[in-house]
Amino acid sequence: MKVIIIGCTHAGLVAAKEILEIHPDTQVTIYERTNGFSFMSDGVFLYLNHSLQQLDDTFVSSPAQLVNLGVKVCDNHNVLAVDPQKKTITAADMTNETIIQDDYDRLIVATGANVRLPAINGIDNPRVLLCKNYQQVQRMLDLAESNQRIAIVGAGYVGVGLAEGFATNGHQVQLFQSHQQILNNYFNQETAARITALLEDHGVKVQLQTQITNIFEKADHSLQLKTANRTFSADMIVICTGFIPNTRLLKNQLKTDNRGALLLNNYLQTSDPNIYAAGDCAAVRFNPTDSDAYIPLASNAIRQGKIAAHNIFKNYYPYTGTQATSALKIWGHYWATSGLTIENARHYNLNAFEVTLTTDLLPEYLSNEAKLNISLIYNRDNRRIIGAQLDSNKNLMPAINTISLAIQNHNTIDDLAFVDMFFQPEFNQPFNYLNQVAQAAIRQERKAGFEQPHFTYDF
Repeated sequence: MKVIIIGCTHAGLVAAKEILEIHPDTQVTIYERTNGFSFMSDGVFLYLNHSLQQLDDTFVSSPAQLVNLGVKVCDNHNVLAVDPQKKTITAADMTNETIIQDDYDRLIVATGANVRLPAINGIDNPRVLLCKNYQQVQRMLDLAESNQRIAIVGAGYVGVGLAEGFATNGHQVQLFQSHQQILNNYFNQETAARITALLEDHGVKVQLQTQITNIFEKADHSLQLKTANRTFSADMIVICTGFIPNTRLLKNQLKTDNRGALLLNNYLQTSDPNIYAAGDCAAVRFNPTDSDAYIPLASNAIRQGKIAAHNIFKNYYPYTGTQATSALKIWGHYWATSGLTIENARHYNLNAFEVTLTTDLLPEYLSNEAKLNISLIYNRDNRRIIGAQLDSNKNLMPAINTISLAIQNHNTIDDLAFVDMFFQPEFNQPFNYLNQVAQAAIRQERKAGFEQPHFTYDF
């Protein structure tokens, strides 16, 4: 079989390696328009925090490594067109300045995403930067060496991570968010407020409900960020306002959602059965709402890439969907989330309720330096768990994977309340904190007049 992969993103790289692992006789060709293969953009935070010595360490692979595996690598090749009827692609070899054609039996689209640019006048100023690919990140870091005041527009994971990194390195940082809270796609308002307080305690000025409309340069070369009624000053600006799927190549050829993300079936096939897709170019099944959504996360990309590698031969593995489980560490504090926040659940018109537990990690007769907060969101109609957020001064982040599995498997608060979890006083309380928060949800339901359902088990 001849397989072409467009884009050596996380998804494309995983797919290529897995194909040759399970079917080493497959002809695999990767077309990538740059020579930077699977740049881990999150690595910029590790670099800023001095966990990495050089930015080049954030590349997951290289063309030479793929060639050694048996992949035909066409880097610096820009794919110009795909013809699904003829099963061919047309690409520009940007090194030799020639146009080539190639054919495939199966095509995997792994073109990733681009930064979603907001409608801001003056955004084309050379000191207004993006933070997605290697070249953009290197330019940003180079400019930061000679510019003290940094404005970050957008307070999702990328914006918050950069705010911590630049503040840690002594920069004056302003973080602008058009919403009433930061990280609004991931955390509830209460948790977001604690993250905001931590940022401000370390010198980051967080500007909420602040919509930048215009950027201009003054005579002293400072950059001015204007809103409807205020003006802020900076030396450089980084735009971190989310992503849009990079699917222009296949526009009007394959079915997409209203964002342009490729729509897939359970086996990651597009509307053309010979074309599969994986990663940030595609929509995913979001299990808490049982609907398609656009959730550009590396965890989704690598999982889809591996599944697509198997399914191009035969549809072995259905995609199980996602809970958008993710985590964040800033200044020694840990935050994690899975599924829906209470605000987003109600946006979907779910009969959602939330319970919050603040507790010590260990029994009270032991030293209790470890503190944690956990919020659990459930649907009152069926008592199913649909979301959670957890934060602690200790690394308890693996616990969010338990919540993720509970959401995926449609588990209820009653299931989680008494699920078997180990107890040793050096590690936790007799009832794990996940048990405790589910038991708090049951008490909340009982007080509201909703009795616990009767269960019958056959042994």
